[in-house]
Amino acid sequence: MPRSTWTAGRRGALLGASAAVLCATLTACGDTGDGYVAIGPPRPPSATAARPTGSVTLVPLDTPTPPEGSKSPSGGATSAPAPAPSPPKGAKSARSSTHSPPPTPTAVPTTAPTTPAALTWGDPARKATDHRWCEDVTLSFRNSGGTAVRSGTVAFGTHIIGALGIDWATIGSTERLPVPIAAHAREDHTWTVCVDAWRVPLGMHIETRDVSVEWH
Repeated sequence: MPRSTWTAGRRGALLGASAAVLCATLTACGDTGDGYVAIGPPRPPSATAARPTGSVTLVPLDTPTPPEGSKSPSGGATSAPAPAPSPPKGAKSARSSTHSPPPTPTAVPTTAPTTPAALTWGDPARKATDHRWCEDVTLSFRNSGGTAVRSGTVAFGTHIIGALGIDWATIGSTERLPVPIAAHAREDHTWTVCVDAWRVPLGMHIETRDVSVEWH
């Protein structure tokens, strides 16, 4: 069986070649750039960032110029907000879908307005009594207004007539109206009108001709 024999020259050459290969491999993996070869894994980065010491001034890098109409986040104008999205196709806005109610028509009164009382009367109807100084006088009233007559008076003028038809005197008297007299109603009433007996001697009589009325 052959036996291998190493000489010093060959061993030295082999060691030199092995060192060269090792050096090339280590240089490619961990060259520090300062003439030393890194042996072993690289050192992990420090947990804290290195801070400058001494009189070192930090100069910030140039920042890009913001677009026109906007400013930096520290304040000032910002970019215009995005326009609101338009409503879906076929939908109506609240304003277009809301309609004002039609105006309410003015109510027209169906009845005529109330009018005040309007009282009229005819000529007195006279009738003799058992005494020549008295007679019954009847008046017919009509209220053509829209309000009832609530109060009032009737003033009579009674003439004293002599035997030859001469009108010697006129005596006045007052009576109350027969109230109430309703609106558009008619009312007849009779009063017995008298004068003093001594004013009507034998052969004379009375005639109540004059009538005036006040009402409320």
